[in-house]
Amino acid sequence: MQPRSILRALLAAALACPLAFAQSEPPSAPVPQQAPSAPAPQQTPSAPAPAASAEPQFPPVNEANFDAASPTKADVEAFLKTSWGYDPNRVWEIFAIQKTPAPGLSKVTVLVAEKQGGQQIATLNFFVTPDGKHLVAQDAVLDFGANPYANNYRVLQQRAVGPSRGATAKQFQLVEFADFECPHCKEAQSVAERLVQDFPQAHFVFENFPLVNVHPAAYKAATWAACVSEENGSEAFFKYASSVFGAQNDLAGQGAELALRNAATAAGADPDKIAACADSAAGKNAVDASMRLGQDLNVDQTPMLFIDGRGLPMLAVNYDQLKTIVAYQFSIDK
Repeated sequence: MQPRSILRALLAAALACPLAFAQSEPPSAPVPQQAPSAPAPQQTPSAPAPAASAEPQFPPVNEANFDAASPTKADVEAFLKTSWGYDPNRVWEIFAIQKTPAPGLSKVTVLVAEKQGGQQIATLNFFVTPDGKHLVAQDAVLDFGANPYANNYRVLQQRAVGPSRGATAKQFQLVEFADFECPHCKEAQSVAERLVQDFPQAHFVFENFPLVNVHPAAYKAATWAACVSEENGSEAFFKYASSVFGAQNDLAGQGAELALRNAATAAGADPDKIAACADSAAGKNAVDASMRLGQDLNVDQTPMLFIDGRGLPMLAVNYDQLKTIVAYQFSIDK
């Protein structure tokens, strides 16, 4: 794997970078962006590479490059361990923590490689704010520290109140933000089913996040979904969701109303009652609250999954990798 590929893969999993297969809302004005894939990795000069199967040999660290008071090496190591520790094949070296002309702002340099990647070493640079709570990488501002997902975790525990399944306790939480017209969200439903089966200790929540500038029927489908959940409960909601995703092509045309009515009926709900609810302030308020939650978490694409606060485009990695990340994050939050 080339250095650019290494960072793309690890940051997709650690920092939830947007990828081509995720559906994004084209903004009508500047909006907060999900974390990018990272500063462009640069090849680190090194000695002639040995055989590709050899473990990487990082260049010697110069202690003169650690002149910043904070963060400490331990702080950076704790952050990297939380973010990347799920992958035993990934290795890194904290190469420098340096002062910058801005008082208290430190520049951190990390060398990253894979154990079987030979001398393919990539360089990652980011800045840490004076209070030690955030890092800045290109145009992204991300939480920093030993528990960088803790704030999102608390927010989701309090405000992720959409239809749910799995465990009733919220210690381990999987929250999906999805759009009923998004084809990748339809694809992700099988992933969600597997997660619920493989992690029975998880409280799984579905949050509506219709991309209204892309999908004209998505908001209406979401209001119907919210009303099915309110009137008939979570189990009915997931039956409704399955039906709507199954008839997704019908949402784009004049068949949208019929598709929603059929989905409500399949869920055991009264379609006339659900239609009236969906047109009411109550139906719209539930969807609006879900959208505000996503916006507060910087969600700008679907499907997005939060694993105890760790945001990840739901199809960014294959299922085995996703399962590993979920298991690792849950092990941290025991």
